[in-house]
Amino acid sequence: MATVLPPVLSAVPTARISSHSHIRSLGIDAQGNAVDASSSSENTSGMVGQRAAREACSLVLEMVRAKKFAGRAVLLVGGPGTGKTALALAVNRELGSKVPFCHMTGSEVYSNEVKKTEVLMENFRRSIGLRVRETKEVYEGEVTELSPQETENPLSGYGKTIGHVIVGLKTARGTKQLRLDPSIYESIQKERVAVGDVIYIESNTGAVKRVGRSDAYSSEFDLESEEYVPLPKGDVHKKREILQDVTLHDLDMANARPQGGQDVMSLMGQLVKGRRTEVTEKLRQEVNKVVDRYIERGVAELVPGVLFIDEVHMLDIESFTYLNRALESPLSPYLILATNRGLSTIRGTDSDYPGSEGIVSPHGIPLDLLDRCLIVKTVRYSQAEIKEVLRLRAKTEGVKVGEEAMDRLAEVGVESSLRFAVQLLTPCSILAKVKGRDGIELEDVQECESDGLFLDGKKSGILLGKGGEWIS
Repeated sequence: MATVLPPVLSAVPTARISSHSHIRSLGIDAQGNAVDASSSSENTSGMVGQRAAREACSLVLEMVRAKKFAGRAVLLVGGPGTGKTALALAVNRELGSKVPFCHMTGSEVYSNEVKKTEVLMENFRRSIGLRVRETKEVYEGEVTELSPQETENPLSGYGKTIGHVIVGLKTARGTKQLRLDPSIYESIQKERVAVGDVIYIESNTGAVKRVGRSDAYSSEFDLESEEYVPLPKGDVHKKREILQDVTLHDLDMANARPQGGQDVMSLMGQLVKGRRTEVTEKLRQEVNKVVDRYIERGVAELVPGVLFIDEVHMLDIESFTYLNRALESPLSPYLILATNRGLSTIRGTDSDYPGSEGIVSPHGIPLDLLDRCLIVKTVRYSQAEIKEVLRLRAKTEGVKVGEEAMDRLAEVGVESSLRFAVQLLTPCSILAKVKGRDGIELEDVQECESDGLFLDGKKSGILLGKGGEWIS
């Protein structure tokens, strides 16, 4: 009798599936034309529809790569659920993981702890990267030995403590045994270093970096998914050029929070200190001077990133004025704004005089900022496009959907919104599993949306209209 083996499950941890996990790129071909992704084709961009908007964003992307987009912004306008956030994330995917990307909403600037302009500047500085090249003396190699040595605890007569750690490193040229301080052993533990890993240790600071697993341990049937690297060449002790990516905000906070002493007063001061620290303009100017000096010496390279402000109409007139000034700065990221408003009042202009209606402007944005923007319009998805998006989302979430159920979900997307149709996928799949089916059928969709289990915004508004303030 043949023995049936259960399928081997991957040891790779499953990543959380978010609303835009399926977005990979803008989906532009070599001729500059937008091509829709399909669950059955080789196009894995994840973008469907919005062809004109995607082609416009690809032109903006080329301007960014050519470094000819300074002092400008892109404004994505369109109704709710028309793919504005997806376009911004697709631009980020095209630029690559090494380019900083900061996502915020307009309402984030309103805080009781920090001024509005400070929140905006923090996000501006988070969106500007600095790639620093440093030549450091390091000990690099494959770990052959990792032995912590215990000694008696000098502070008490009970227990033991780590006195030092013995680390053996091997390269293609030779081996070396190091006797290291206990603080470096803590760094080794944080990096989860084990025998067989390739690491390097900075000789000046003692910082430990795990590069990967030695390819001598790679196997065709290895259960774990590891990044295998070759055995380092040369001597164990060598000089190596190290690339470090930081943001200007990281440099600001590192200098705004200097490490205090070990006395009681210093420790108490750190405990009672507020949760957030405002960085002064003087400190930022000093950081900028150091950055400029590094760039002039060729030690560092400035990497302008992307600041994406969603629901930008939530900003007030003061914040918009500050955005204008920040865009004129030589240290400015690429700015992408998004809104779903038409003609609306600029926030903060209707409170000067009682009964005043305020300044009405397109998209609730002052005209002087609109003049700096390249406006890209998004439109509602058609039923066929909604159906293809649902197929991509079902594939990403690992959900099987029948054809009739898919047609009904696409109709729901047209009647209500694409977001509501996508959100129905998970509860429908749970209903199908409860009933003993592997895939979603038409009756599961009807039970979720027609039988009143879940309401969309339009149906909820109709019920409120019938029952007054509260649903009867």
